[in-house]
Amino acid sequence: MNLSPAALARAIPFAAFMALLALRGFLPESKHIDPRYVYGVSVLVVGGLLAWFWLDYGELARQNLPSRRELIWSVLVGIVVFVLWINLDAPWMQLGEPTASFLPLDEQGRLMWPLIALRWCGAALIVPVMEELFWRSFLMRWIESPKFETVDPHRVGIKAIVLSTFVFMLAHTLWLGAVVAGLAYAWLYVRTGKLWTAVIAHAVTNGVLGIWVVKTGQWQFW
Repeated sequence: MNLSPAALARAIPFAAFMALLALRGFLPESKHIDPRYVYGVSVLVVGGLLAWFWLDYGELARQNLPSRRELIWSVLVGIVVFVLWINLDAPWMQLGEPTASFLPLDEQGRLMWPLIALRWCGAALIVPVMEELFWRSFLMRWIESPKFETVDPHRVGIKAIVLSTFVFMLAHTLWLGAVVAGLAYAWLYVRTGKLWTAVIAHAVTNGVLGIWVVKTGQWQFW
């Protein structure tokens, strides 16, 4: 399959993130290498790739920022998804175990704030941009038409929304929570026609989740 430059700009950061996630899951802990810091490498690599391709992301240009009303909706949706996410964690709502757990505690059980800062920044600032560019801007519209750049988000059909959400679900351990999140972010994008609304909602979900995880010690959600 030949991907256009626009498709590659959306797929390469995502592929790099997934490859580094897999690497973190396979690396054994040792005195010389702490796999948890590979997440910091992910933040730098993916952030760098997003910056490199930034001019290719027309939907993230300043003129496509959401209105005040759209911003409020995005924040509300992000909070609702967070609340549902932490409650949709029954055993039957999970697909296996996480490939790379993240426990930012030292041997004495103390919080490791540099690790927490890396994780939170990656989850709340980098991942929402990277994932929404891939899942919604690219994959969802590509399912609608291989010439995805020409697809108006308002005109994306149910089939594309469902199929892209299904694949999004497969990439997450909490499958039911992922379905809810995927459909919510897709709804914002299709409803407003602005990718920023999905990015902001995703960022709010991840940002609030990170704060909640650190406060409650529910590390399995990270």
